[in-house]
This record gives sequence, C-alpha cells and structure tokens, in this order.
Amino acid sequence: MTNTTAAKQQKLISEGDSGALRSRSPWRDATGRLMRNKASVTGLVIILFFTLLTIFAPQIAPHNPLQLNSGQGFLPPSWVEESGNGTKGIPDYPLGTDTLGRDALSRIIYGARVSMIVGFAPTAIILLMGTFVGMMAGYYGGRWDNFLMRLTDIMYGFPDLLFFIITLVALRDTWIGEFMNGLFLLFLALAVVNWVGVARLVRGQVLSLKEKEFVEAARSIGAKDSRIMMKHLLPNILGPIIVQGSFAIPSMIITEAILGYLGLGLKPTTDPEAFFITSWGSLLLEGQSAINAQPYLLLAPAICVALVVLAFTFVGDGLRDALDPRMRGTQ
Repeated sequence: MTNTTAAKQQKLISEGDSGALRSRSPWRDATGRLMRNKASVTGLVIILFFTLLTIFAPQIAPHNPLQLNSGQGFLPPSWVEESGNGTKGIPDYPLGTDTLGRDALSRIIYGARVSMIVGFAPTAIILLMGTFVGMMAGYYGGRWDNFLMRLTDIMYGFPDLLFFIITLVALRDTWIGEFMNGLFLLFLALAVVNWVGVARLVRGQVLSLKEKEFVEAARSIGAKDSRIMMKHLLPNILGPIIVQGSFAIPSMIITEAILGYLGLGLKPTTDPEAFFITSWGSLLLEGQSAINAQPYLLLAPAICVALVVLAFTFVGDGLRDALDPRMRGTQ
C-alpha cells in the first residue's frame, strides 16, 4: 500500500513538472516577457491603431481624399480662429484642407495604407530571400558558400538610396512602374539590396548549429537535407530573424517617406476607388510647398511617420530582449 501511494505521488509530481515545463516553453516565456515590456506594448497598440486605419480607411475617413472642396477652398485646422489668408477652420475639416481643397485628415488616413504595406511587404520578401541564401550558404558550405557570399558582397556594395533613386527613375514609365501606381516597383527596389544583412545573419546562425548533436542525429537516421534545414535548423534561428524583421520594417517606412518626399514614391491617381491613393511621403512633399500657409500639412504626416517608426523600434527592442535565451527567467 505504501509503495503504491508513493508511486502515485511520484507520478503526479512528474506530471506536474512536465505541465510546468510545457507552460514555460521558450515561445510562451518570450511572449510573457514581451507583454511585460511597457514600451513594447505601447508600440503594439500604436501599430494596431494604424493597421486598423489601413483596413478601414473608407469607413473612418470623414471625406473622399480626392474630393475638391470648391465651396470652401483652402482651410486651416478647425481650432484656428483666422489664418493668414483670412479664413478660419470649421469642424467638418479637423486638420483643414490642402491647397486644392482636399481634406487633410482623410488623406493622412489613406496614406497609412501605403506606408504600412511598404513596411510589411518588402520586409517579407527580404526575410524570405535572406533566409534562403543564408541557409544554403551556411549548410552546404564550400563552393555554394563562396558563390553566395560573393554575390552578397556585391549587393552589399550598392549604395541603397542611390540604387532606389536610379531604379525608380529608370523604370518609372515602364509597365512595371505603372503597376499598382508604382508601388510594386518600389517593393522590388527596396527588397533587391536589403536582403544581404539577413543572409549574413542566417549563415552565421546555421554555421554555429549545423554541427550540433541534434543535427547529427537527424543525419544518422537518414533525414534529407531539406528536412534538416526546415525542421531542425530554421526553428532554432527564428528568433534572430524575427528581430531583424522588426527592425527592417521601420527602415522601409522611412525609405518610402524619403522617396515620396523626393517625388519618386507612389504615383498620383484620380481614381476614387483606388486602394492606394497617396502616401505619407507624398503628403510631406505637398506640405513642404505650403509650410508657411498651412504648416499642419507637413507636421501631421511627419508625426505619423515618427509614431509608426518609434512603435516598431520599441517592439523590436522588446523582441530582442524577449527572445534572448540569457534573459529567460530574469524578468
């Protein structure tokens, strides 16, 4: 009887320990540390807010962003009693209108679509290309490693901003430059030269893991190279890749804003049904020309860009700490 009771107690203890281990899995533990980081949570809330603006822009925007307000003309923000040209703001246009009479707030809301998508879409391409190249170079080594890393060095030698400008200027009037109002060409230009950092990161991680015991065990039972890379190596290097991606997104948003300010971003459209109508970079360019009469046309999109970039930076910092194995159990 005593032995049976002791065996049952030992079984319950072992089951409890295994349940605790399951509940403290690395990803769940990292999520808990991320949620305890107040800056990261604030960044996630800001990202969620602008994501909702992107999805529900037609329902949230008070006016059509292309509609000309011919009756009122140029208007200052609603809280301005009287502007330099003698007009005063009205509640229907909280941020006023631009020089053509279009609602500034609606255009900022629609501009979130381009900036958020430009942040995510090229980053996804960058992560896929960089992970593939780095995985192949690190795992196979030898000639594959030499060829892919020399290709990476060549791509790394291109000045990023100069490459973007040359590509967009050269192909802007071609069919690829017309597709999606030039947004597709912008995706490609951003992705072509920015995957090299991810490739180098992944290669270094794979080189440090491919001789580990769990990889040798997989080889010994006849696992194919593709299975070893996808099932054993990739899950163990996802942490650094995710962190790299979280820092790449704000870089893409800033680059789009710079190119839009230079007049090389999204092409202007007059189609009210178009999904991509304007971008924060284009709004910066428009606001710069009217900075004396209506400074809020420049300040509002600049503040939006700053908020989104800071939000992703906060989340990236939180992910870096949360996915660091050395931080496990310290928070």
